[in-house]
Amino acid sequence: MKQIADNVWWCGAIDWDRRIFDALVPLPDGTSYNAYLVQGSEKTALLDGVDDTQLDTLFEHLKDVSKVDYIVSHHAEQDHSGAIPALMEKYPDAKVVASVQGKKFLVDLLDIADDRVVAVKDGETLALGGKTLRFLMTPWVHWPETMSTYLEEDKILFSCDFFGSHLATSELYAKEGVRVYRAAKLYYAQIMMPYAKHVVKNLEKVSALDIAIIAPSHGPIYDKPSIVMDAWKEWSGAEPGNLAVVAYVSMHHSTQKMADHLVNALIKRGVGVRRFDLTTADLGEVAMTLVDASTILLGTPAMLNGPHPLAASAAFTINALKPKAKYVGLFGSYGWGAKALENPQALMPDLQVEWLPPVLSKGLPRSAQFDALDALADTVAAKHGVK
Repeated sequence: MKQIADNVWWCGAIDWDRRIFDALVPLPDGTSYNAYLVQGSEKTALLDGVDDTQLDTLFEHLKDVSKVDYIVSHHAEQDHSGAIPALMEKYPDAKVVASVQGKKFLVDLLDIADDRVVAVKDGETLALGGKTLRFLMTPWVHWPETMSTYLEEDKILFSCDFFGSHLATSELYAKEGVRVYRAAKLYYAQIMMPYAKHVVKNLEKVSALDIAIIAPSHGPIYDKPSIVMDAWKEWSGAEPGNLAVVAYVSMHHSTQKMADHLVNALIKRGVGVRRFDLTTADLGEVAMTLVDASTILLGTPAMLNGPHPLAASAAFTINALKPKAKYVGLFGSYGWGAKALENPQALMPDLQVEWLPPVLSKGLPRSAQFDALDALADTVAAKHGVK
């Protein structure tokens, strides 16, 4: 265990080797599952467990802890809660503490006995003896039942996935500069961006607290909370910048030629550009770039009766992530029928954006299509306020 404050310890597990999460999200830097032990003069609380693959590590930390009175479950997803059934066996008198919805989720997901779980409400406190836990409902960061815990005497916010990052590191505190910032942004982009409005509300809520330390459930702890809080405020609430994402797939170079022309046209007009070939692009990198982008331009050839599957998959992901982008456009080529590409809004129906006129080419692009791409670049530059 590693001590954070008087009678407060980190007792989680570092997963150096995990490379994918939820069978979808890439983990280039591994991750950690952070659990915390808080010992008062009368009672002891364990805040969260770990993924059940790391039970041995957790139990090694707890080998000299003879009694735990409360197991606080901030979030029922199994990377946090997976160890709880085993913990309940190890500490048979312990009560599990969760939000009202969290209690229901734990019963459903882990088959925990209902009478072993105590449901708490927003602002409710639990006295341990010189250590007071105040429970804060912070829903939709990133599940509806998620809550955080504020340790009043030590001014520590145990924030669960809020302010987290997937980063395996031997450093207890966030001291690795760019690497820590990038991991935090990647985590926000892939997990929290769809809930940006909820992030803003919860940021306002916790900003009212006097916080000395933020202790999330993944990644390093922040002993300078403003670093991560200011970053999350920018990512969730600031206006997108002068940046266009050009993401495309091309089978026989026609759409690639259009993408290359469009990228160069945007750069000439002073628009920042990130270009992604979807056959090789890391979708995590695409997601992170979308945090700051004002415009998304998706390029695809027609394939059978629709867009190329890689473009359709990217569109599905973008639609699910709900970035702050204000403008979206489609470009691409087709062989004998353009109908499959004529309704780009159908690819991303949940985005609240202005749709720019599509630019489509029958076969290889020619001067008319390049002129249309130049006009599209003019429109993007004007929308971005570039002079």
